[in-house]
Amino acid sequence: MNDINNEVKIVAYEPQYKEAFKNLNEEWIKTFFVMEPGDYKLLDHPEEEILAKGGYIAFALLSGEVVGTCALVKTEDHPLTFELSKMAVSPKAQGKKLGYLLGKTLVEKARDMKAGKVFLVTNSILVPAIKLYEKLGFQHTPVSHADYDRADVQMEIDFHL
Repeated sequence: MNDINNEVKIVAYEPQYKEAFKNLNEEWIKTFFVMEPGDYKLLDHPEEEILAKGGYIAFALLSGEVVGTCALVKTEDHPLTFELSKMAVSPKAQGKKLGYLLGKTLVEKARDMKAGKVFLVTNSILVPAIKLYEKLGFQHTPVSHADYDRADVQMEIDFHL
């Protein structure tokens, strides 16, 4: 667990956060796009579709309230590969660098788990998100893992480079 200051904590998934995981992501996705089948699969069943398959979900708590989340979804065993997925921060908590803290925590978690790489897909209209991912060390790559119609940008961190 990371204590950034007295107000913000980054914590691992617990069952009581399941609803917040879905609500934060659904709110964010619907602001810019439409929900797709892949979204519902992960958001309705995070324990089965992410955690039980070797993934990880983190939450940002602000004064004890869940205001952000992000997941590592395991996509390959050899080399161990994760998708950084389902990052969402409540509008009321934006501007507090929670996306960066969540992303940094999960990149470090993937490295600790001996991952070969972490990739993500996003959309080119989300310029602040792309800048955040670049700041975290993600490099642009050709789109090859696009399970979402909205995905037109792919980025990755290769830990073996």
